[in-house]
Amino acid sequence: MRLATLRDGTPDGRLVAVSPDGKSCAPAPVLTMQAAMEDWAALEVWVALEFGVSGPPVLAAINAFPDSLDPAALMAPLPRAWQWLDGSAFASHGALMDKALGFAPMKADLPLMYQGTSDRFYGPTEDVRMAGEELGIDFEGEFGVIVDAVPMGISAADAMAHIRLIVQINDWSLRMLAGPEMKTGFGWVQAKPPCSMAPFAVTPDELGGQWRGGRVCCDLLVDWNGKRFGAANGEPMGFGFHELIAHAARTRDLVAGTVIGSGTVSNENYREIGSSCIAERRGIELVDLGAPVTGFMRFGDSVRMEGRLADGRAPFGAIAQKVVAA
Repeated sequence: MRLATLRDGTPDGRLVAVSPDGKSCAPAPVLTMQAAMEDWAALEVWVALEFGVSGPPVLAAINAFPDSLDPAALMAPLPRAWQWLDGSAFASHGALMDKALGFAPMKADLPLMYQGTSDRFYGPTEDVRMAGEELGIDFEGEFGVIVDAVPMGISAADAMAHIRLIVQINDWSLRMLAGPEMKTGFGWVQAKPPCSMAPFAVTPDELGGQWRGGRVCCDLLVDWNGKRFGAANGEPMGFGFHELIAHAARTRDLVAGTVIGSGTVSNENYREIGSSCIAERRGIELVDLGAPVTGFMRFGDSVRMEGRLADGRAPFGAIAQKVVAA
């Protein structure tokens, strides 16, 4: 099942189920994605009754909805969330950043995670407003999951059953502010603007065999100003999403609709396949050349991100955005 949120003038939009070809949709039995996360069982019953339980749904009757689903008409699948928790689960990215910045390596026995802004997620084609080019505007391609209500103290094995949807995220960063904020020990506020989401949130079965071990095992293709920048695969996460969930829920319940991110998708062979963020490219240059060469984004720059399965399908659709001055 693939879900999306149509823009309807309200902050949370209108939840729809999307056809396999991504071109048409039908209204879900609840108005919003948040409502679906709070009563997932009812949504599953509706899908079984409306489309049958064998094979992917084929939406024959669109009723009041258009025959062609325009990406510009879509908000983020979950336009605002109670909670956004982002991990840093790719060891190759963390090790390179530590080396480039001269930091002592972090212990890897527990996941790294921070809590970011969640009152807004940009839609897949929205212009992204930034306060200034001098702040080091950077994209960060990653995958994420949306969970239903998770009880405190849950085990990683039991957490798998709470992963309802998988999403693709651009976790925007302002690199010139990140370092100073990290040194305070209180975490990021100004360095982390709202994230963006690809148009479609999908159930794990949509990924077939490329969802395994709590990991999204597909390539994340990243283009900057029309030129391929990276094609890292999501499989080498040091911690699966089920483990990230268990870590986040160690001392608190997680409310339905909590979004948990993987951190920047990165592979050990980043010199060959490229990177999912500019900071990683600059880190490679610092190590190899003694100084970074690649600059950060400028106003008017564009970025496109698309998770791609082995058969060429793009289950999440694409994020295609431009950076503009606030």
